Amino acid sequence: MQVVKESSSGMRMVRESRMESVYERVRFLVSGNAVVVFTMSGCCMCHVVKQLLFGLGVGPTIVELDKDAAGREIHALLFQLAGDGQQQPVPAVFVGGKFLGGIETVMACHINGTLVPLLKEAGALWL
Repeated sequence: MQVVKESSSGMRMVRESRMESVYERVRFLVSGNAVVVFTMSGCCMCHVVKQLLFGLGVGPTIVELDKDAAGREIHALLFQLAGDGQQQPVPAVFVGGKFLGGIETVMACHINGTLVPLLKEAGALWL
């Protein structure tokens, strides 16, 4: 029996390949749905975003990362998208194929009146 050891560069290539497939999956989801929300099942801010969207009449595609096989990798990708580290990676809301942001951005858009037009433009609302 022969044991094959994986070099650190080989592991990095596997990890990078996996992240590329995760990126492609996220890209496919957000480009094919008007609104996509990445959440964690026990996150209260995720619940708030979902309830706001449901209350407006939107039926978002919801991905609960703690119940998804690639949840950790998607979470890491969302953390990169969130940017400077001041914004939590979940909830992460995509509207019309574009990253809108987290709870603060969604609530700010709702309060200043820009959320509904964004949702209409994306085809998530028919008001």
